[in-house]
Amino acid sequence: MKKILYILTAALVFSACSSESTEQTNQNEFKTYKWRLVTAWPKNYPGLGMAPERIAKLVEEMSQGQMQITVFGAGEQVQAFGVFDAVSSGSHQMGHSGSYFWKGKVPAAQFFTAVPFGLTADEINAWIHRGDGLELWREVYEPFNLYPIPAGNTGTQMFGWFNKEINSIEDIKGLKMRIPGLGGEVFKRAGGIPITLPAGELFTSLQTGVIDATEWVGPYNDLTFGFHQAADYYYYPGWHEPGPMLELIINIDAWNSLPDHLKIIIETAAKAVNQDLLDEYTAMNNSALKELVDVHGVQLRKLPDDVIESFRKISEEVIEESIATDPVMKKVYDSYSKFKQDVSEYHEISEDAFVEARQKGGN
Repeated sequence: MKKILYILTAALVFSACSSESTEQTNQNEFKTYKWRLVTAWPKNYPGLGMAPERIAKLVEEMSQGQMQITVFGAGEQVQAFGVFDAVSSGSHQMGHSGSYFWKGKVPAAQFFTAVPFGLTADEINAWIHRGDGLELWREVYEPFNLYPIPAGNTGTQMFGWFNKEINSIEDIKGLKMRIPGLGGEVFKRAGGIPITLPAGELFTSLQTGVIDATEWVGPYNDLTFGFHQAADYYYYPGWHEPGPMLELIINIDAWNSLPDHLKIIIETAAKAVNQDLLDEYTAMNNSALKELVDVHGVQLRKLPDDVIESFRKISEEVIEESIATDPVMKKVYDSYSKFKQDVSEYHEISEDAFVEARQKGGN
């Protein structure tokens, strides 16, 4: 009899717990979620600033209003470089930025935005989505209570705006330039002074001489900031950011609180915007460049080949030294560089060969 009573009691307890769990699951399935997303960009800024707005809109539409995300520009609730900490701590559920801003906290994070002379936009997308880039990214961010999702790419950038000509690597020495990430480390090794500034401070800093030069994105965004009013020379190529990826970061506790269908919706929306943003920059950059040159008289300059080669050699040194002392960086870069080698071998006989043939044909 005691055994029977024990079994009946256990069954009742299990049934109650099971019902509670099912009820909680059902409540989560239909609960309305209102999240805040902070960004490193000015509110509604073309391209970069609109990417999180598009993600929020897609999520709300696909979830039929079950999930509503309010987007805040840099400085509205959190400063541009405070996004990582705000989401990590849970004060905000989501953030949108570039991972190389967090190099002081997570040095390996830089590889998920841009590596000098590294992967292009299409290539980094492939490494993240079809290599083991995303798995490594999430592994690197997990100790900080963050769940990263790729969320945009600007394509190959310009090197930037300068108030003097660059004729040799000697011209870099003593130059104060806004340039973040690994590119900034290379610039420093070349004798320059890298400075990290948020977007909203760039024009004034360049105009007033706080900095001598700045890189930002490319013609589409640079025109909107009016850099042509503060600097004469516009240099390319953007060796430092060949295919910079943006990130949507989510607090892991908040992420785990979501029902599966909302997780899928967020992932899908971010992936759509990841491609859409690259399409936008590809479509808009050349018309903006023509306006800068033809209307505003900007002097478009290519960096001398020997300067580019100097930056290449320095880049290799900086990366080798960085991964030698940081096992996490080494693990990520080993994957990154292996993928780059593989994809580059094929591109030599495909995209690279085709572009060369197209240029010779004049089309």
